[in-house]
Amino acid sequence: MAFDNTVTVTGNITRDPELRFTPGGSAVATFGLAWNRRWQNRQTNETEEQVSFFDVTCWNTLAENVSESLVKGTRVIVNGRLEHRTWETQDGDRRSKVEIIADEVSPSLKWATVEVTRNERRDGGGGGRFQGGGGRPPRNQPQGYDLDEEPF
Repeated sequence: MAFDNTVTVTGNITRDPELRFTPGGSAVATFGLAWNRRWQNRQTNETEEQVSFFDVTCWNTLAENVSESLVKGTRVIVNGRLEHRTWETQDGDRRSKVEIIADEVSPSLKWATVEVTRNERRDGGGGGRFQGGGGRPPRNQPQGYDLDEEPF
């Protein structure tokens, strides 16, 4: 299945992942991600920098693993999709933002090493994507959650 709204961003976590649960019991973890771009200005011969900030949302098992494993400052690689969300504040103001809904989050090994610990499957599914079984959804999707409502 092809998805044309995929994004991969490598950057540093700007705040510790925050784990919460929806009223239906789905785990949701959110964190900030900063990506720096540096270049040499040819006219001034000085190094310039631009920083982009992203909000990242993880669901279900990925959310729990992210909150248990990662902290502010960790360099990670996030693969997911962009999603535009709008809501109304208590004062009646409309707000919107674009965030990354993560399908995969992993530590970058460019300047660090990690020790990987494999978790037991928490969803009770037996079999993976290519084994014909499993109660696991193919993408990191919220379950039992209305996408139009705020997650908290």
